[in-house]
Amino acid sequence: MAALTITPYISLSFLLAIGCALLLGIAKSGIKGLAVLIVTGLALIYGARESTGILMPLLICGDIFAVIYYKSHVKWMYLIKLLPWMVTGVLTGVFFGKDLPEDLFQSGMAVIILLSVVMMYYWEQKKNKQVPTHWSFAALMGMMAGFTTMVGNLAGAFSNIYFLAIRLPKNEFIGTAAWLFFFINLFKVPFHIWSWGTINWISFQVSLSLIPAVILGFSLGVFLVKKIKNDKYRLLILLMTGLGGLVILLK
Repeated sequence: MAALTITPYISLSFLLAIGCALLLGIAKSGIKGLAVLIVTGLALIYGARESTGILMPLLICGDIFAVIYYKSHVKWMYLIKLLPWMVTGVLTGVFFGKDLPEDLFQSGMAVIILLSVVMMYYWEQKKNKQVPTHWSFAALMGMMAGFTTMVGNLAGAFSNIYFLAIRLPKNEFIGTAAWLFFFINLFKVPFHIWSWGTINWISFQVSLSLIPAVILGFSLGVFLVKKIKNDKYRLLILLMTGLGGLVILLK
């Protein structure tokens, strides 16, 4: 694989990267289910593994805006239930994901996304909508979210399943998820720098060039979220995640 470089001009690839950063900002504002489009786009430009390092500073930038904007809508009880399991999943991903071949890495990302879409669809079709309270549900979703966020920044589908299942209203959903991923993404940074080597000076320069698009996307997303009613919000999450699964399937 060719080493990551920075081109001195605005190319079609860089414009696509800007579009991905814009979508990331929108996603962090609360329009969930866009992660697969963002991850797929950046992977096509920079490579599956290298793109994970470029994405990290962008995610943290979006997290900062999200936790500030939704600071009064956090359900700490659910965050505390999920966070330890996500940390365990991240550590598992660090160990197993470091030496994965590029093609296997990409295939694994595709399988994870498609599995997530199927799980979310199954949950919404269930006649019994009883909120799961057993610790094993949080453990499973947290472990899967932690592992997938480390190997491909694709934890959103599993955390979406968890927050949909416990019936969190729109703003509480967004606010709790914002703090959850803020903590997890900060936790992942040292592994990207010293274990995987995917965050370095060159990748960080690429990330910095894309941050303005993240900020613009967040501002646009906040406007859109205000227009979405709570009952329609659940349907939107499922629709966007399903679209993302279709993209990775046809890529």
